[in-house]
Formats: sequence, C-alpha cells, structure tokens
Amino acid sequence: MAITIDTLTDRRTAALDRIKRIVGDKGWSTDADTLAPYLADQRGLFAGDCALLVRPDSTAAVSEVVKICAEAEIAIVPQGGNTGLVGAGIPDSASVLLSLGRMNRIRDVDPLDYTITVEAGCILADVQKVAEAADRLFPLSLGAEGTCQIGGNLSTNAGGVNVLRYGNARDLVLGLEVVLPDGRVWNGLKRLRKDNTGYDLKQLYIGGEGTLGIITAAVCKLFPNPKDVQTAFVALRDLDAALEVLARARNASGDRVTSFELICRQPLASAIQFIEGVRDPLDTVYDEYALIEFSGARANSGMQKAMETMLAEGFEAGEIIDAALAQSGAQRADFWKIREAVVEAQAYEGGSIKNDVSVPVSRVPEFIRIANAAVTDLIPGARPVAFGHCGDGNIHYNIAQPIGGDKQAFLDRWSDVTKTVYDIVIGLGGSFSAEHGVGQLKLPEMSRYKDKLELELMRKLKDALDPDGIMNPGKML
Repeated sequence: MAITIDTLTDRRTAALDRIKRIVGDKGWSTDADTLAPYLADQRGLFAGDCALLVRPDSTAAVSEVVKICAEAEIAIVPQGGNTGLVGAGIPDSASVLLSLGRMNRIRDVDPLDYTITVEAGCILADVQKVAEAADRLFPLSLGAEGTCQIGGNLSTNAGGVNVLRYGNARDLVLGLEVVLPDGRVWNGLKRLRKDNTGYDLKQLYIGGEGTLGIITAAVCKLFPNPKDVQTAFVALRDLDAALEVLARARNASGDRVTSFELICRQPLASAIQFIEGVRDPLDTVYDEYALIEFSGARANSGMQKAMETMLAEGFEAGEIIDAALAQSGAQRADFWKIREAVVEAQAYEGGSIKNDVSVPVSRVPEFIRIANAAVTDLIPGARPVAFGHCGDGNIHYNIAQPIGGDKQAFLDRWSDVTKTVYDIVIGLGGSFSAEHGVGQLKLPEMSRYKDKLELELMRKLKDALDPDGIMNPGKML
C-alpha cells in the first residue's frame, strides 16, 4: 500500500502525542508565547518554528523522545540556553525542539578526584559556584555564563577568557553521557585521566552542535581554586608589543597566565561612551591595550611580584607604555567590566558585522593590520572593532558601520565583508570560526574554506551515526 501524505501526517501526529505523554504536561508546549524565546537567536539573524517544544527532565525521557522521533523520521533540534551566535539551536517548523533546561542537576562533586558530574541543562555560572563551594575551580568562563547551559557549551566547544591556561571546553571533559540518534544511551561518564583503549568517542560530540547525538550529562575537570590573582590593564606600544608582553608574562609567571585579552581603542571608547560605570582605566588615551591576569593556587604564591616584575621589564623594554595594577577585588572587577562592556556597547553603534576568527598567535598583529586596511578600503568610514583572546589567537573582529551611515545598507554588505576577512584569515593559516561554531551562519564558509577531505570524513561520520539525518539537520554540514 502506498504511503500517502495523510498517512505520514497521521503518523507524525501520533508520534507527537506519544512524546507529550512521555514528558508530561510540564514537559511540552505549542503555545506561541512560550515558544517565542526558543525560536530566535541572540543576534536576531535567525528565526524559526517547531512542531513541538519538548522539555524532558531525565536522560530516560530524552531517550524515549528520540526513539519516537527516529521511528517517525521527525527531525530533532537540541537546544541549551539559546545563547549561541550562529543559529545552531534554531529549529524549523517540521522539527521537535528539545530543550535540556529541566535537566539541571549536579550529580556529583568529588574534590579529591577534581571532578564534577553535571547534567546538560545546568547553567554554567551555577557549575562554577558549586565548584567554588568545594574549594575548586571550573574554569570555563564567558559572557553568557549566567544563562548558557553546560550541554550547549560542550556541544559548541565553547572557549572564553581562560582558554590560554585551561583550554577549550573539549579540554575540560573526562566523560559524557549521550543519547544517540536511534535513542540508545551511551554511558561514557568516566572519570579517568588515562584510557588508551581506542577512539576517544566523546570528542565526536564536543563541538558536534547536536548533529551526532544529544549530550545529556558530563564529567568535567576541576582545578585548584586560585587564591592569588593579580590583574593589570596595560597600554601597549603597538600591536606587535602584545606578543612580546605575552611571552614576557608567561615567563615571569611560570606560565600561570590565566587571561591575556587584547582590546583596541575603538571598542574601549564605545564601552566608555555607552555603558554606565565604565571609565578609562588609564589617564592617557592609547591605541592598544591588554588585560592580563596571573593566578596562583596558594595565597601569597608570588603572583604579585611576578606581575610587577613583568610590568617593570616591559616598561624598560618599551613594550608597555602605561599600566594599572588592580589594588583590590573591586578594581579587578572594574577591569573585567570593561572587557564585558566592549561586547555590549557595539549594539549602540548601529550596524555591526561580526567575525569570530583565529590565527596563529604570532600572526595576530599582522591579521589586524591587514584586515583593518582591507575593510576600510572596502567600506570607507567602517570602524574595525578588534578585541579578544589574543593569548590563544582568537580575535573577535567586528566592524561597526560608518558614523551616520545607513544601518541596513551596511548590513547588506555582510557577505562581502566576511569574505574579505575570512580570505585574510585563511591566508594566515587561521580559522573562520574560533569558538562560536558553524551552525547555519557559517555553512557557506564550510564548503568554501574547509578541506575537501575533511568534509568527506565529517559526512561519513554523520552518515554512519545518524543515517536518517534527524539530528539537527541543516547545521554544520
């Protein structure tokens, strides 16, 4: 008997009804107002729809939902805190949107093992607080940490301000629990630091953006809670001095540099102008700055002397031309508020074309100089907004519209501008996505810049693990 459209519709309806019964009344919604926050991305670039919002509260429930979707060939879009910046968690009208927010339990904290086991819906800031209560540090830290969820952080391989010292999200994970596209549950929640028994399967799902399975829980690494933190805001001689000071900082601290954030004058000036409570950290205006932080596990572990020595030597060498060393926790917070404010302030400058790129650390100054010239030549009056994690080569290279220009006309040049920037990045041996991922936004760049063999291998993995293509279709590949 031929399968008709009505038969398919009935099968989908029956499947959705089964899902509703599994998750219970609190676990699903089709109400437009309830769905609205889940269906648009943070930047307003993508808006979607879904057949059903599902909010399961257990791995078992996620498993049952996925089994039903697999049988009925219904696409599933996993979503964490919906703080992503590339549209990876935005569904279409035929999909089930599976939000992990109700799975927010801390399953275990083991201070002696230096591990914490968390469910995917745990808010990142809450994970940090639980670790701190055990006198440990969970070092993943980023601007959205008050709302983003750890499952999303892992699915996108989030970066943040501490990557230089502790690595990306994938470096902070020992084990995962994952619901596979057929609904089976892979329990890989190991605490082992060494397990040399084959492929490291968890790495398939970290950075996989939900295209291969749904992360439901993770065992994450903890670290000693820093007791000696020293923070300085310095003015640099020029962009090249950033590399010289970074090397000097790593040597002076015994490689205990937690953060090394480059901030150019344009984003700093915007933060001062538009964000309440932000003021110039130094008495004189300069072109380039660095926010530098050293962290020692023990109180009075020598970080202050190391920072002072580094600053003095940098002054003497002409690499640093001005500096302020935080004298209190409040002053340290003021310095970090500047770093957070440079992101927020861009919304007040009109149109902004965003780029999250990375190059080898040694080529950061070269990249910024070449990109600045190329972008301003392409759009006269455009204002490059360069800042970010210089210590690991990740620069958020955004471009603000010309003053007084037409916002929409500027944003219409998004493809032209990003291609110009990405061509430079690739030419310098870099990546067009450093920490934000691919999602929908950067799909064209995958085919344009990604090695053909790499794409072939990725597609083979996708076909092998998700042969029916139901897991977050249209994202990454």
